[in-house]
Amino acid sequence: MTDTRSQPAGTAARRLVETLAMNGVTRVFCVPGESYLAVLDALVDHPEIEVVTCRHEAGAANMAEAYGKLTGRPGICMVTRGPGATHASIGVHTAHQDSTPMILFVGQIALTDRGRGAFQEVDYREVFGGLAKWATEIESPDRTVEIVERAFATSLQGRMGPVVIALPEDLLHAPGGPAPLRAVAPARAGLDPAFLADLGERLSKAERPLLVLGGSGWTEAAATAVGDWSERLGLPVALSFRRKDILSNDRSNYAGDLGLGCNPELMKRARDADLLIAVGARLGENPTQGYTLFTREHTAKVLVHIHPGPEELGRVWTPLTSAAADNSLAAHALATLEPGRTWHEQAKAAHDHYQAFSTPVPVTGAVNMSECMAHLGEVLPPTAMVTNGAGNFAAWLHRFYRHRACRTQLAPTSGAMGYGYPAAVAAKSLHPDREVICVAGDGDFLMTSQELATAVQHGINTIVIVVDNGTYGTIRMHQEGHYPRRVMATDLRNPDFVKYAEAFGAFAVRCDSTEAFPAALQAARDAAGPGGVPALIHLITSAEDIAPNRTITGLRKG
Repeated sequence: MTDTRSQPAGTAARRLVETLAMNGVTRVFCVPGESYLAVLDALVDHPEIEVVTCRHEAGAANMAEAYGKLTGRPGICMVTRGPGATHASIGVHTAHQDSTPMILFVGQIALTDRGRGAFQEVDYREVFGGLAKWATEIESPDRTVEIVERAFATSLQGRMGPVVIALPEDLLHAPGGPAPLRAVAPARAGLDPAFLADLGERLSKAERPLLVLGGSGWTEAAATAVGDWSERLGLPVALSFRRKDILSNDRSNYAGDLGLGCNPELMKRARDADLLIAVGARLGENPTQGYTLFTREHTAKVLVHIHPGPEELGRVWTPLTSAAADNSLAAHALATLEPGRTWHEQAKAAHDHYQAFSTPVPVTGAVNMSECMAHLGEVLPPTAMVTNGAGNFAAWLHRFYRHRACRTQLAPTSGAMGYGYPAAVAAKSLHPDREVICVAGDGDFLMTSQELATAVQHGINTIVIVVDNGTYGTIRMHQEGHYPRRVMATDLRNPDFVKYAEAFGAFAVRCDSTEAFPAALQAARDAAGPGGVPALIHLITSAEDIAPNRTITGLRKG
């Protein structure tokens, strides 16, 4: 018997979902809401699109952002109006800062009630206008396909980023106009031949060149091409903040990453470069050490800046020359240059400095995070994906873990706490055959730890290492530096994370020493294997070891 409660064919809700399917969407992350029930109903008839039900809109948005990072296609998130949308705004902000393609669909009050202060009414153009590349509302149901297709194009073209679309609930039931015809094929810009020839000439004369890679939209083929080319020439390569997976960190010309807690030797190399070629990197606050690494006068003499978003060129730094081009197309073009010289001695020196800087350091406590992160890199396969949110714990991961394959790092350049675990859930849902490890601080993890329920419900067997030092570490570090011994609002009283994880149906183990970490990690990996469950390691660390080579005692001494 036909269920007459199902919506008719051709509604705006159905056209929306048809457009998602046409564009290859296979996964939607959501928290359901009555404001977009028609869209959820339409998804019932598209089993090729998996719907991952999350426990908080911030978790859902972070999952969609991580999905966009890994696939290079917009991650799709659906939330309800008002508080649902504002909860999800953190994921939109991260997608904007990280140049990640993402589309957030927000259920909205009926169009006929707009302006009345209706239940959970929000003007999404106003709220998201500064966070997203484009924020809009469907006001005519027969333009549904047009709006969604434009969202894909906007999200993917130029500097990638998030789009927000509000969905008035009354319009979702109305006739949705023409069906989609084909998937959106984003336009990509390549390098002008004259620009490339000029760059080749400049490179042939450079004595101290440095290549800096960053941004989004990299293909493995492009990363391999520019990596092989630069290694053959001995051209030192640095990666931008939290982009350590563009190239294998084991390459002989890898100089390290420009970010928080940067290697002083790499900063000196960047300052001394007589040709600085930046591809995809915006050279924002963190990579440039609070905008102090360079001066505009210096970059005007040495910076060749290539970025897909023309609005980013000349935004902060005056370039010697610049070009708006897709990162991957630019990388393939660079790999054709033959400057007629090499810099292998400089590459060796740069890589030696990186290796020395990434060698474990001594600590005061029973758990040495530098040794734990180094061990993680030694035992995990190159394809393992590692995620994190924000906090001082991440400094140990970024400095001592070595990435050896493209798209194995999920880390927010926005500095968003709570990002790591949802990102791990998204990564494992996309690649169930690969190991996914989240490294999270205690404060960081508890911001989205309810997504353990999502992982258990959907059989997504992630592993999370909860680094528990009982404090908001980054803030405590700055607090002790500026106001020694005057601790306020940074101490944390945490739950027993083992019992917490077990309550969700996950495996958990406590670890109190460096020596016990390998066994704890192996137990978690075994538990999260095929047919297993999500796993958690409760790693007890000392707040005294607040950051690599920094202690609270040392900070108090000034």
